[in-house]
Amino acid sequence: MKHKLECLLQHAVEALKAQGILDRELTVQINLERARDAQHGDFATNLALLLTKPAKLNPRQLAEKIVAELPLDNLLTKVEIAGPGFINFFINPDSQFQIVRQIHDAGPDFGLSSIGAGKRVQVEFVSANPTGPLHVGHGRGAAYGSAVADLLEAAGFEVEREYYVNDAGRQMDILATSIWLRYLEECGEVLPFPSNGYRGEYVREIAFKLHKKAGNDYRRPAELVQEDIPADEHQGGDKEKHIDALIERAKTLLGAEQYRIVFQAGLDEILEDIKDDLEEFGVTYQHWFSERLLMDDGSVQEALQRLDAAGFLYRQEGATWFASNRLGDEKDRVVVRDNGQTTYFASDIAYHMNKLDRGFDRIVNIWGADHHGYIPRVKAAMQALGADESKLKVLLVQFAVLYRGEERVQMSTRSGEFVTLRQLRNEVGKDACRFFYVMRKSEQHMDFDLKLATSRSNENPVYYVQYAHARVCSVFRQLDEKGRKRDLLLGMDNLNLLTEDHESALLLTLSKYPEILERAAVLYEPHQVIHYLRELANQFHSYYNAHQFLVDDDKLCNARLNLISAVKQVLINGLTLLKINTPETM
Repeated sequence: MKHKLECLLQHAVEALKAQGILDRELTVQINLERARDAQHGDFATNLALLLTKPAKLNPRQLAEKIVAELPLDNLLTKVEIAGPGFINFFINPDSQFQIVRQIHDAGPDFGLSSIGAGKRVQVEFVSANPTGPLHVGHGRGAAYGSAVADLLEAAGFEVEREYYVNDAGRQMDILATSIWLRYLEECGEVLPFPSNGYRGEYVREIAFKLHKKAGNDYRRPAELVQEDIPADEHQGGDKEKHIDALIERAKTLLGAEQYRIVFQAGLDEILEDIKDDLEEFGVTYQHWFSERLLMDDGSVQEALQRLDAAGFLYRQEGATWFASNRLGDEKDRVVVRDNGQTTYFASDIAYHMNKLDRGFDRIVNIWGADHHGYIPRVKAAMQALGADESKLKVLLVQFAVLYRGEERVQMSTRSGEFVTLRQLRNEVGKDACRFFYVMRKSEQHMDFDLKLATSRSNENPVYYVQYAHARVCSVFRQLDEKGRKRDLLLGMDNLNLLTEDHESALLLTLSKYPEILERAAVLYEPHQVIHYLRELANQFHSYYNAHQFLVDDDKLCNARLNLISAVKQVLINGLTLLKINTPETM
């Protein structure tokens, strides 16, 4: 319905261009909104106000010309101009029934859009360091990123989903050293474990597998490992200097080849676990991008050379700095430390250079909310590389906070005291996880209520929506049990019998689904789909409780069956888009 009105308005715009009232090269964005007050019609547009300057006419005069060029269509009963130049549209009441036919004809494709016009979009999300299993905090980014990518695809964009694997740098060295120390324990060595090491049980499991495979090949005496190592925090020392010294000792005692084997054992095990975990959660990627590749193929150095050639690098106190303050960042940033090692930020610059070189029309990064301050420096780097920084959209996700009753569960990947995404999924199910994770705007704080997520009641929103689908299925089972047959065509011919308030409300809500999908995609807001599905389910449950569907009047019965079948299809489309199941019995 909305799309049809947009087409009518576009026809009017083209007519005004042909008359010379508007420039033929002018790009016109048509804004059409549902009217908030029924007295002002069903839809309204401010098109005349937006075009008044290029048309060199006052808004009301231009509105009159737009209305005059609108093609005649049975969709409309009246078009009026209000206020300074708003155009209000009054929809023919009989047209509301067309939505049932449209949903039946389109089936699973109902709601899909072409506004993306095949533009290439890369969505990078989760990208958690492969230093441990995914926890419940990562789950929200996974569900949100997956939903955003799927929405963009449903809106006609060509989407590539990517996971940036941070398989280089200090955190990975801490993991490798932690595994090696646990491996030495498996070999019988006795030595204190660093306070800044990774303590999770998964580290012990990786060390156990490494020892089972390699025996004592990587064993070194505890006294050599500990000799002249700076004191740890609990010994009155500096935990950072302590772990860094242990990393260097591991590299020295093992040598490059054996250290790499230990390093790779941890990376492979954890990364494979992450991949399996995400796949079971309904999240898949077209590309897993290695940070280490950027270093090995010279991309980091190439990025720095580009910045240097553009005049954005300088040397100070032995380090190399990127002059990001000149491009909107709060201060300049180090890209090469005084010891010659490149920083994480240098790798990020190279990574975004790589993204730009791959020719995406839009780059969407989904980061944790704690990365807010990182955005200006990345955009500054894109500008310095000569790219359009507006191509980059960064979406921030607040970590979800898990509660068991009144007690908040503390989470720390380093200490190993955290609830994994897999544990959460096993407890409440994939459907509840994904639904709850995207119920709110991504940047809003979220408390995950385990008790609510597992309850079989109307208070549980995912249960409530899925139950609406199951109830529709139950009606059709009852139809079979009564020995009656659905007559689709008879129902379509008698949709005008759907005159109850509950039916009118459902017809209106069904017609909004394509608009909701487009808006959710453009704004990166999958919670809008969740809110819509909850509204549709609520209206259906009210309808179910107030009326009989399998009435004796065959015409009315089949009209109602067609209506609830349309409800079922839209519930399937919306839930399937969010990777949530649609059970037929509950």
